[in-house]
Amino acid sequence: MIKRALPVTREADFSAWYQSVISEADLAEESGVRGCMVIRPWGYGIWERIQRLLDDRIKATGHENCYFPLFIPLSYFEKEAEHVEGFAKEMAVVTHHRLKSDGKGGLIPDPEAKLEEPLVVRPTSETVIGMAFARWVQSWRDLPVLINQWANVVRWEMRTRMFLRTSEFLWQEGHTAHATAEEARDETLKMLEVYRSFAEDCLALPVVAGEKPENERFPGAVATYSIEAMMQDGKALQAGTSHFLGTNFAHAQNIRFQNDQGEFVFANTTSWGVSTRMIGGVIMVHGDDDGLRVPPVIAPWQVVIVPMLRDNPEDAEIIAYCKSLQAELATQSALGEPVRALLDLKFGKAATKRWSWVKKGAPIVIEVGGRDVAGGNVSVIRRDRLYREDGKLDSAVIARGDFVSTVSAMLEDIQTSLHTEARARLNANITPAADFATVERHFAEGVKNPGWLEVQWSKPTGPALDGVVERLKALKLTLRNAPIEQAAADGACIFTGDPAVERVLVGRSY
Repeated sequence: MIKRALPVTREADFSAWYQSVISEADLAEESGVRGCMVIRPWGYGIWERIQRLLDDRIKATGHENCYFPLFIPLSYFEKEAEHVEGFAKEMAVVTHHRLKSDGKGGLIPDPEAKLEEPLVVRPTSETVIGMAFARWVQSWRDLPVLINQWANVVRWEMRTRMFLRTSEFLWQEGHTAHATAEEARDETLKMLEVYRSFAEDCLALPVVAGEKPENERFPGAVATYSIEAMMQDGKALQAGTSHFLGTNFAHAQNIRFQNDQGEFVFANTTSWGVSTRMIGGVIMVHGDDDGLRVPPVIAPWQVVIVPMLRDNPEDAEIIAYCKSLQAELATQSALGEPVRALLDLKFGKAATKRWSWVKKGAPIVIEVGGRDVAGGNVSVIRRDRLYREDGKLDSAVIARGDFVSTVSAMLEDIQTSLHTEARARLNANITPAADFATVERHFAEGVKNPGWLEVQWSKPTGPALDGVVERLKALKLTLRNAPIEQAAADGACIFTGDPAVERVLVGRSY
């Protein structure tokens, strides 16, 4: 019987297991404000890796970073009715700029400090950036405008869960303006592909890229595209979105320009973003019953060296051995970058520190004791395969030189193995359904990890679509996306009976 590091298993209670991973891996903790979290160094280190790698990809496509204010005048939202309708229930609003004593030892808003116009705490920046675009874009020569910002946003969520759905979260949001609808659509799909390849290559997170149905579009968008990842409990996580906004926001914010024929026309705009929600996806796709498993590409430390110290004169020799090993590892490259190796010299027992790094998900943990130093060896634990077949910890004694020469290949293999495992799970849990009765049976109460169904549908709109959404809602299901890569429709829509025009994924989601 394998003794696990976490107090609860995925099989017993997936939700409690998820919270346990976050706590035991020191990723984040409650802040004292509902729905807001303190992201601890290991969790923030993962976000920094995500940010750095994705930022490089965004800049490689020609975008520049900038920054817009956290506070947005309410009137900016009122200019785009559908947009404000979509976010109204989630907006945090600032109405006063000063507090005063209530005479009882507390503080209250000063009635004399009421703002002339309420300010919305940024839920997303289409409106404020659109106003800037209206100033910046006068001629076709000013286009395209390609910008991105890294920021925090606030959406006052009723049901919160760390990383997945928080009142405040971190993200990047790209915003662009183009001369034609064709250019804007191309931009939308280009950034969707940036997200897809980033998720697959860096997070080892297999995803399905596709177009969201009409009812799931971003408020004010003409078309919304997403990457959908499957968690180990079979639920979907929308891991990133890219929106073609057409001229909707341009009309509302007067983003007009004079084209090369001298005519004044409205620009076509896009927006796209991913957030700290991706870390939640990494936890639920790669984690096991001992904690987190971090893909080496995004691991703050890829190799952690744990010296086995006994508070005796031999310790100095062990520490010197570990420091030289750390320096030697830093000369190696893996996955396109120098190897990131940490020597853990914090106070504590070696076994306790080892299990701490196992729970954090460091890709490789090395233990070094007196015998290892004497023999010129290291004891190596790979986090992606922690146990031998007999259930004992798989700690392999390897000659130091051999380990240094093979660490690059080992890290690459861990990255590949995590992706391969997750891809096999995704592929095995998407199944076709020919009629709605099959959908009902498949998602019957009590069925664990049902995954997703692929169904044919006719893209109904209006009341017909509303009916589809209600039927699915009764089963706690949603339409995820219509995959870009899919076989041609060849049957009837399972919802309307009309000829199908495409296939769409159905499942439960976070």
